[in-house]
Amino acid sequence: MQIATDTELITFQGWILRVRPSPNPKRLMVLIHGWTGDENSMWVFTRGLPSDYWIVAPRAPYAGEPSGYSWRPHQPETSGRHSLETLKPASESLLSLVDAYSSSVGIDAKQFDLMGFSQGAAMVNVMALLHPTRIHKMAVLAGFVPLGTEEIIARRPLEGKQVFVAHGTKDQMVPVERARVSNELLERAGAKVTYCEDEVGHKVSVTCLRALESYFSS
Repeated sequence: MQIATDTELITFQGWILRVRPSPNPKRLMVLIHGWTGDENSMWVFTRGLPSDYWIVAPRAPYAGEPSGYSWRPHQPETSGRHSLETLKPASESLLSLVDAYSSSVGIDAKQFDLMGFSQGAAMVNVMALLHPTRIHKMAVLAGFVPLGTEEIIARRPLEGKQVFVAHGTKDQMVPVERARVSNELLERAGAKVTYCEDEVGHKVSVTCLRALESYFSS
C-alpha cells in the first residue's frame, strides 16, 4: 500500500483522517476507501492530481470483517447487496465532516470533488444522488449504484454532471455487468459518464488511471 509522504494523520471530531494540505488550495478532494480499507488505501490514485487539491481521506466509521473499516455496519445477510438505506447514515455523517473540517482550515467546500473505490464508489454515488449541488466532480472506481435509488434517479438529480467511471472486465468482486448497469442508471439520473473499461480485476488499470488523472486535471 502506497501512502503519500506529504500527508499527515490527524484526528478531527472523532474521525481519523489522512490529509494532504495544499500551499495554494483551490479545491477540496475527498477520498472514500472501499470495504475493509482505511485512510491509507486511496493514495495510489492521487499521484497525478494537481497540487492545488487539498485532499482528505477519512477512515470509515464501522469495523469491517475480517479487518479494516466499512461505510455500513456488518450485515452478513446482505453481503454484496448494498442499499441507499444502509449507506445513507455514513454519507450524511461524511458530509457533516466535510463542512466542519473545511471550515476549520478555511477551504471553500460549497462544492467539492469525490473519488471512491468499490464500496467507497457506492458511497460517492449515494452522496451525489442525495446532494448533487454539493458535488463538482466524482470518480466511481470499481463500484456500483446501490439498491433503492430508483425514485431519486427518476428526478434526474445529476443533470449535466460529469462522472468518471473505471471498471475491470475481470472483476470478480463487482462484476463488470453490474458496472455497466450502474452507468445506465447514472445516465438516467442525467449524468454524462466517461467510462474506462480494461482487462483487469478489482483494481484500476494504468490506462484508466491516466484517464482519471486527466479527468480531475481538466
